[in-house]
Amino acid sequence: MGVLSEIPDKNVLDSLANESGLAIAILQEEKREAYVSNNNSICRNLNPSNEFSPACAEFCGRALEKAAEAGQVIGFECHAGLECRAVPVRDRNGMMVAIVGRAFVKVENYRKATARAISGDWSKFPPSTFFENILLVASAEILGKTVERFKNLVGDKLVTSVETESKKPAKSTQRSEARPATKPTEDVPNIVERFNREIGLELDAVNPEPKPKPVVPAKRNPSAKRAAETSAWRSFFGSLVKSDYPKAVDSILEFLSRQYGFAALIWLDNKDDRLENTATLGEMKNRKVRLGLSANDPRLIEVAQAEMPLELGERSKTPPKKDARTMNLFPICVEENVLAAIAILDEIRDTATKKQISRICRSIAPQLELLRLRGKVEQGGTISRAVRSFSESLKRIDAEDFWLNVTQIAAEMLRAERASLMIFDEKKGELEVKALIGAKNDPAIGEETGGRVAQIVFAKNEAVAVSDVSKTGLSPAPPERLYKTNSFLSCPISISGRAIGVMNFTDRACGNAFDRDSLELFQAIAPQLAIAIDRATLKDRAGEFEQLSVTDALTGLLNRRYIEERLLEEVKRSNRHGFPMSFMMLDVDDFKSYNDSFGHPAGDVALKIVGYVIRETLRAADVAARFGGEEFCILLPQTTSDEAAAIAERIRINIEHADFPHRRVTMSIGIASCSAELCVSGDLISAADKALYEAKRKGRNRVISFENLKTGRND
Repeated sequence: MGVLSEIPDKNVLDSLANESGLAIAILQEEKREAYVSNNNSICRNLNPSNEFSPACAEFCGRALEKAAEAGQVIGFECHAGLECRAVPVRDRNGMMVAIVGRAFVKVENYRKATARAISGDWSKFPPSTFFENILLVASAEILGKTVERFKNLVGDKLVTSVETESKKPAKSTQRSEARPATKPTEDVPNIVERFNREIGLELDAVNPEPKPKPVVPAKRNPSAKRAAETSAWRSFFGSLVKSDYPKAVDSILEFLSRQYGFAALIWLDNKDDRLENTATLGEMKNRKVRLGLSANDPRLIEVAQAEMPLELGERSKTPPKKDARTMNLFPICVEENVLAAIAILDEIRDTATKKQISRICRSIAPQLELLRLRGKVEQGGTISRAVRSFSESLKRIDAEDFWLNVTQIAAEMLRAERASLMIFDEKKGELEVKALIGAKNDPAIGEETGGRVAQIVFAKNEAVAVSDVSKTGLSPAPPERLYKTNSFLSCPISISGRAIGVMNFTDRACGNAFDRDSLELFQAIAPQLAIAIDRATLKDRAGEFEQLSVTDALTGLLNRRYIEERLLEEVKRSNRHGFPMSFMMLDVDDFKSYNDSFGHPAGDVALKIVGYVIRETLRAADVAARFGGEEFCILLPQTTSDEAAAIAERIRINIEHADFPHRRVTMSIGIASCSAELCVSGDLISAADKALYEAKRKGRNRVISFENLKTGRND
């Protein structure tokens, strides 16, 4: 069988890898993988990649060299955060190394990997293959035990020191092949076998099926019961490992109910260090439960380590009733992190049952974390695609029906049959309905716009997803609105933290309630939505200013008339709320000589490039305008003087390094910020202009702040 005929053969490697839930790779002296069993799918993707293979070579690639030099087993954590053990081995074919592990032992490492796969340098790999076989173990102890079993299998072929690396007489392979811990069971996932061992449901070492036991009619046979339970566990976990997180949660609750006869179960997930119920079964179906218990409560870790539940009694201001229920809370932990918990309201008198359920929770924790984070990666890909689609849809919107079209696009993204868009009218001081989708009736005459929900969301500038309005303190919706469901999603639309409107969604097309995922999807498209709405609002406002165009035809930036009107509004807002605000004036250096040397058409091209660079450098909420000729200005809402200086410096550098057709172009920039003495629109323009003049006087191509003119800090 080639190089694997002695250390040991493939079947034995497969058996050990599958049973331990770890990868085992054999590398030869030329650093080539002779064989690998149960490989981590992250390794399968990174190692062949031209971009990441050099990093892999620094770890697994040098494992043989380092382990042989040490003459013993060495451990390392690779660049991907995977824990490994390298075991040096010599047989008649020469030196080799067995790399055992390639698994996440630290939860934080797996979470970092998930973040890299969602939005980092690993996002180029498809989640379906990248997370196909993630190895996640509860502790490094499992690696140590697996290494010891491998060492026993290879026997005297193990290299124990540098001095004893001489080739030893070959021995029969029967010794190693006759000692596999478990016969390969390809039809049983490794997590099932680990689970069975941990909760005390043992499988026969040769036959994966439970040993048949004689049935004793007159008396219940414990062995037969155990065999039946073993079969049930195997069947259940075989389906669990192929599921996704929400389905796995439902399956676990259904299994516990079926196996133990429980009638009231709740699944609680760790949401921002709070345990929130996300699934229920039996008597608790569709009911909300609030626990006054943090996910960081040390009692949860203590009971998990003791293999017992945390018992919680019903809260009551009066003496407890005789029939008061006790909740048994079983934490699900990886290391000392509480991922979730299972609450059982049925009475559990048997201590052995409590311990067995606790062991179930301990055993399923790594796989559940895997499913949860894998789902997060897939959701990240879904959101990314949704954002791109939303962006493309915005480009195709008909300006004539902007409000209706943008509401329709957002409703389709959220799969909502009904939606409304409300924009705050600053003159009237109230929300105005701009569009309604799917409404059965128009709002009643005299009905307060958004008085029930939207006004609260707007005032707090916080989104809310309600699964069942009847279980909240909100007043019920008027019956004439004919809502199909009791769930809704209401989200503010904000620019730089300032709410400008609210979008509401009801009657989800699939019939499900709006949830955290719905909220995350809206928040992903919200920045683009806010910019589009803000621009549309500006155009509406421009129509009030004698129908003047708000856009400079040459540069595509806004014009002076608009910026002066907008500056008035922002100064009022800054004075009223105490928001910081800055304003900058920009001037192209020596532009007259540019025109004289290359002609006015070339000067127009240069101004277009300047406008483009300014627009690409600014944030979404910043407003740039062509003030006149080669002079530009920028309004920066909720921006301090120091922040404005940093933005101005970026613009200056980007202009200086931009590719202009004839020669380098530079800019001088003056900044003024709102203060107790200086927060009038005309004064801000004048102050920024004085700072700009000083920048010109001191040699051009620089940024000067008005507030620093007297102190000399700009020198």
